[in-house]
Amino acid sequence: MPKSRVQFVCSQCAAEFPQWIGRCSDCGAWNTLTEQVNSASTSAGGSAPGLHQQARRARPKGPAQPRAALTLPQVADHDQTRFPSGYGELDRVLGGGIVPGSLVLIGGEPGIGKSTLLLQTAQQLSHHSRTLYVCAEESAQQVKLRAQRLEAPPSDQLYLLPETDLEAILQELEQLRPQVAIIDSIQAVFFPNLTSAPGSVSQVRECTSALMRLAKREGITLFIVGHVTKEGAIAGPKVLEHLVDTVLYFEGDRFQTHRLLRSVKNRFGATHEIGIFEMADRGLLEVLNPSELFLGNRDEPSPGTATIVACEGTRPIVVEFQALVSPTSYSSPRRTPTGIENNRFLQILAVLEKRVGIPLSKLDAYVASAGGLVVNEPAADLGVAVAVAASFRDRIVDPRTILIGEVGLGGQVRSVSQMELRLKEAAKLGFKRAIVPKGPVLQDFGLKLIPVSKVLDALIAALPGAADAVLEEAALAQDEM
Repeated sequence: MPKSRVQFVCSQCAAEFPQWIGRCSDCGAWNTLTEQVNSASTSAGGSAPGLHQQARRARPKGPAQPRAALTLPQVADHDQTRFPSGYGELDRVLGGGIVPGSLVLIGGEPGIGKSTLLLQTAQQLSHHSRTLYVCAEESAQQVKLRAQRLEAPPSDQLYLLPETDLEAILQELEQLRPQVAIIDSIQAVFFPNLTSAPGSVSQVRECTSALMRLAKREGITLFIVGHVTKEGAIAGPKVLEHLVDTVLYFEGDRFQTHRLLRSVKNRFGATHEIGIFEMADRGLLEVLNPSELFLGNRDEPSPGTATIVACEGTRPIVVEFQALVSPTSYSSPRRTPTGIENNRFLQILAVLEKRVGIPLSKLDAYVASAGGLVVNEPAADLGVAVAVAASFRDRIVDPRTILIGEVGLGGQVRSVSQMELRLKEAAKLGFKRAIVPKGPVLQDFGLKLIPVSKVLDALIAALPGAADAVLEEAALAQDEM
């Protein structure tokens, strides 16, 4: 029997290497090496073709017919008919529903609820379409036990396939022809002709490419589960995210019951959309009003609390920020932000000390968002600044006041996008006042709008009882400059 030889070939320049390396030394391209298994003697036994070689051999011989370039109006229109997944939050993240023939990659930490979400989705989809669930990491009995725990009615249209061999999975997909198939997970699937272990770079790429070709040819929608690394990125080569149409991350804190499904790539909809679920005894439940989840106890307001409106994609979410400023017992004061980027928090503290005169260089400063939601956009700057100043003065901000705006290094308050969408959400939840950046006249939606141009003006409007002290500190700060 002829011996096989493993080699890696660059897809860009066709250079060959005896082992996999991240960067091709000939052309300098990253993650372009593909594993191939060749026989030592082609005359004796030929070569063991990989998936790419099989695809090339399947092409008809003869000169290829050149395609003529088309202008944009000449391209035929094709409506993408979506169908619902059974969960409105998942449909929102996908851009309005599931697109037939699309590939959706879902990543998340172990135990966060990826398999639970996809099993619940498969049960919903199986009521009106044929669905295949490939459980590569569990047995069929384990999946059935989880389905019984979720108390979902069984369906004859939901098929389970406990298989890790890629060729067997592709054969079952071609025979069953489901409308939706779920691969849980891609790191456990392997192609037998490759000698590398399942979950390696070459295995993940080859398996995903083969599944993608079949899904596009047969119009099958694929949901692929991907593991994440310690840094929080999906394990495997970065090209895995380029092969799929949509990349979703399932996030959450193990000490919290809510989970966030966040879109970071979507060829059929807006990115950075989020869907919010709550983990319960019967699985994941949709959160219909997420703003109430991230609001604290507004009946008993406390000092150092301010409310902002963040936008995740096209969804406005009202979030409460709590700040605590206290004397430090260390030579270097502590800065501990939760829910906001650390560098952003340090910048806000520097502006408060330089432009307003609050001596924060000798004080510990903490800030946290209610519910643990991470707000990365600058619209939360003004709310965080007012919360820190209110904690320093031990004052209470009116719980019916909303704060929206970006804080500049010069102490100015800048406008942010989607302002009217934020104001509409605040008015719907019963807020009465809104401190916003000065600019074009906006629709108030029944709110009393207070336009400000500097952080000092916002502090005076939000902390009327401490206006004299704030002005005195600001005057002293200006004299010392």
